[in-house]
Amino acid sequence: MINWILWLILGAIAGYLARIILGRGAAAWWQDVLFGALGAVLGGYIAVSLGLGAITGFNLYSLLVAVFGAIVLLLLLDLVRRSLK
Repeated sequence: MINWILWLILGAIAGYLARIILGRGAAAWWQDVLFGALGAVLGGYIAVSLGLGAITGFNLYSLLVAVFGAIVLLLLLDLVRRSLK
């Protein structure tokens, strides 16, 4: 149970940092958690594919991978939104 809470906190931090890096406005806390958690999955997949290693625990590397994944996810969302206009 504690691990889930820690991963949700990591997801929230990653989503928040990704949003700040991209210069986004304020978002709801659950959006930060969602994009951070999905970003961690995407970032982990990309990191493993590039031979950089997997997310191994609750550490700085995991946070960086999650932030990177969240940034990629937000940029992909922008592309989808633009194509629908």
